[in-house]
Amino acid sequence: MSVAIVTGASGLVGAEASRHFARLGMDILGIDNDMRAYFFGPEASTLDMRRRVEDDLGDAYRHIDADIRDAEAIDHIFKGVAGGISLVIHAAAQPSHDWAAQEPRVDFGVNAVGTLNLLEATRKFSPAAPFIFTSTNKVYGDAPNRLPLKELATRWELPDDHELHGGVHENFPVDQSLHSLFGASKLAADVLVQEYGRYFGMNTACFRGGCLTGSGHAGTELHGFLAYLMKCTAVGRPYRVLGYKGKQVRDNIHASDLVAAFEAFFREPRQGQVYNVGGGRESNCSMLEAITACEEITGRGLTWSYEEENRVGDHMWWISDLSRFKSHYPKWELEYGIGEILHEIYEGNRQEWLASTS
Repeated sequence: MSVAIVTGASGLVGAEASRHFARLGMDILGIDNDMRAYFFGPEASTLDMRRRVEDDLGDAYRHIDADIRDAEAIDHIFKGVAGGISLVIHAAAQPSHDWAAQEPRVDFGVNAVGTLNLLEATRKFSPAAPFIFTSTNKVYGDAPNRLPLKELATRWELPDDHELHGGVHENFPVDQSLHSLFGASKLAADVLVQEYGRYFGMNTACFRGGCLTGSGHAGTELHGFLAYLMKCTAVGRPYRVLGYKGKQVRDNIHASDLVAAFEAFFREPRQGQVYNVGGGRESNCSMLEAITACEEITGRGLTWSYEEENRVGDHMWWISDLSRFKSHYPKWELEYGIGEILHEIYEGNRQEWLASTS
């Protein structure tokens, strides 16, 4: 028996990882208690995705409704399959920097304490298993906003000759910036994952993602940029653009490309690694550019408004430098660009979206 434990198993990345590693012949033990519905309301519930994963994978998948903040429950789960754990993918999180300010204790409990519980359980019951953590670029805080960005017609951009034009690398400073409480809780978890690799000799990796996306994303206003934007465009729901003239830039990576990177690390693991991972220069867009793309794909105009105040700690520009990961795993390549991602989101959801409004 070869078991992959996947937390956040009913979310975007967790569901993609469950399917991916099941196809490789592994048994999947999924942990998810649908806290996304608590964070963002019933529309963001992951229960439908859980049922789909269970139907797709059958006996290869076992779901446990557990809270990662409960150390005793997590230890019990790991102990029950201790002899067979080959991989731990930690994708459970409170993912919104806006929401974190509403309930800081919950945010820190899920993101930091939950990660500690999972690391300890892995160390006690399966220390040789690679531990993959879905981190975030918010660990860098708003320091990227101090880069010499220039304003173009539809986006903020770095000069072509700037050393970070190709993307932000892992040596970019994490100190002396405004992180948001979400960024702080994820940074705490990120450092713990690194430390368990270095101190205990475990195979751990932090994948610092930007916008993670795909047709399986239950996008909401507070989290899930492209999925929510496409939904608003398709069903005629008003959309708010917050700050930076709508020219803020994000790189976007499809969940399947991210999970393919997980597999690369799983097959050749390393200790205490950190990787910036996203769409890089191959897959990025500004808010204004994304709106135009959604309108073209749906054939509908989006009703949107602009508010001058940006989200606290939000980035004006973020593109990931993928060179470090590619140097370690040169066979990995992105398969999705912005166009492919948006088309898949629309085609994969439009019937359900339109049925819900009829």
